[in-house]
Amino acid sequence: MKTIIAVLLPLTLLGPAIGAAESPFDGTWKVRGSSMQFSGKPDNFSIKDGTYSCGNCVPPFTIKADGTDQPTPTHDTRDHAAVKVLSPLSFEETDKVNGKATMTQTTTVSADGAKLTVKTTDYTGAKPVTSTVTEKRVAPAAAGAHAASGSWMTDAMPELSEAGQTMTLASTPNGLKMSANGRVTDAKFDGKSYPTQNDPSHTLVTIKKIGDRQIEERDEREGKVYDVVLSTVSADGKSMTVVDEDPVHGTKTSMTFDKQ
Repeated sequence: MKTIIAVLLPLTLLGPAIGAAESPFDGTWKVRGSSMQFSGKPDNFSIKDGTYSCGNCVPPFTIKADGTDQPTPTHDTRDHAAVKVLSPLSFEETDKVNGKATMTQTTTVSADGAKLTVKTTDYTGAKPVTSTVTEKRVAPAAAGAHAASGSWMTDAMPELSEAGQTMTLASTPNGLKMSANGRVTDAKFDGKSYPTQNDPSHTLVTIKKIGDRQIEERDEREGKVYDVVLSTVSADGKSMTVVDEDPVHGTKTSMTFDKQ
């Protein structure tokens, strides 16, 4: 499954090209977990007859669900995955690249089969980031499949560790520098793409000024635009609304950051 951490960690929100004292984007920002809203295509996966299939992965893949490392379509943060059934209601997935774990995830379905709880630890930043999301069922599991199988729409993120909550923005000449959990992007408003340092996904960032309090950002990975992000600072400068559309997975996440 695509993790919500993947939405938050690569988020390189960049401010307008004005002086540091004037920029409404400058400062440290912390996401308000209760503000997060999710829409678009659902997660779609199945465990059946000893195999795990991820239908919403790009590209989709099927591997053995026997707890051993299995080759998957290669990405910067995953070339193998191990899926292990823990109980009739839960299973575990571990993603690796070059033999090193990049993510572990435990998925548990409620007894009535209507709610999914996904606990994730992401190891791709300077510090591990843990999170919990809940999802609502939108399509049933196939006959004979594990109870957690089916289609699910993310509903809420009740838990997110401190390392994944904050980012710092600082104005530079004709651009802005962003830091979040060890990842740093220093970009300018010149139409060029800029790399994100210490980012295993090798994200390239392009930014455009829409207004004094609004910017658009495009994040490219592996030759595809994975995020189109519109960020708007409130008139009082105390909060920032962020809408992140992922055209590859067909999803949209909205959230609010509070200035610290």
